Amino acid sequence: MRVGGAAPLFVEPHDEESLLYALTVFRECDAPYFVLGGGSNVIVSDSGFEGAVISTCKLNDVALESGTPDKSLSHDVPCSAESRPPAIVTCGAGAAVSAVVSFCTEHERAGLESFAGLPGTAGGALYMNARCFDVSASDVLFSADYIDCQTLERATYACDQADWAYKVSPFQKKHCIITRARFKTRHIPGAQQAIAERCRRFARERSAKGHFKCPSAGSVFKNNRAFGKPSGKIIDECGLKGVQIGGAQIAPWHGNFIINTGNATARDVQQLVEHAQDEVHKQTGFVLEPEIIFCGKFS
Repeated sequence: MRVGGAAPLFVEPHDEESLLYALTVFRECDAPYFVLGGGSNVIVSDSGFEGAVISTCKLNDVALESGTPDKSLSHDVPCSAESRPPAIVTCGAGAAVSAVVSFCTEHERAGLESFAGLPGTAGGALYMNARCFDVSASDVLFSADYIDCQTLERATYACDQADWAYKVSPFQKKHCIITRARFKTRHIPGAQQAIAERCRRFARERSAKGHFKCPSAGSVFKNNRAFGKPSGKIIDECGLKGVQIGGAQIAPWHGNFIINTGNATARDVQQLVEHAQDEVHKQTGFVLEPEIIFCGKFS
């Protein structure tokens, strides 16, 4: 979103041992900290964050890992009679989603194409249970490693679909830091071009929807299927597209995007979020729930 202030300390651990060391120091000092992935879903306060920011960006390796997850993926991927059994692609939490998708394409691994063009990191996508074109991160997750921030012990989470829901992950309920993700994929020899074309198709559709026209944090509000309409359509029908507060504007082309027109502040974004919530509730009775994360102090 390109708004917000500074933090007094920014830490980039290059491995889990360094991360554990930093967490140990912060605990001894009783210092607050914020864990940052790609920052694509975060609005930082204009006054910044009064504590340390731990970036996972250096925990960014991507590799193939042997494993035997369930042979049935929960969404449609191209397959053939010659397809090999499912394989695991493992990555550090700070690996860019785009890098993971590119790695899968290069190694003829299908299953993550719908995430092509998604900004942010693998760890952030898991934490938010990112959903792209009807596929959620939990649909393709095999397991994840994390550090318990209270005990500083390492643990592995084996994916259980009962723990997940739309834009909800079990990590949102834990005081922990995801360090590694393992995704279920299917090896399809000779399918690199077909997988690449699927990736391009999803990326083109994302671009056509205006995801990259201006700085933004993507979708601001969660969709509530029980209400029967996407949040962007509800906002549009309430006449809010194009509404602006300061430099923040509800995108004229998509009701669920708030964009920075050039000089927005975090406070502008916050006020526009609240204005949209108030107007939608007044006109429809529906309560919009933000999916973006606000970091720091907001009045």
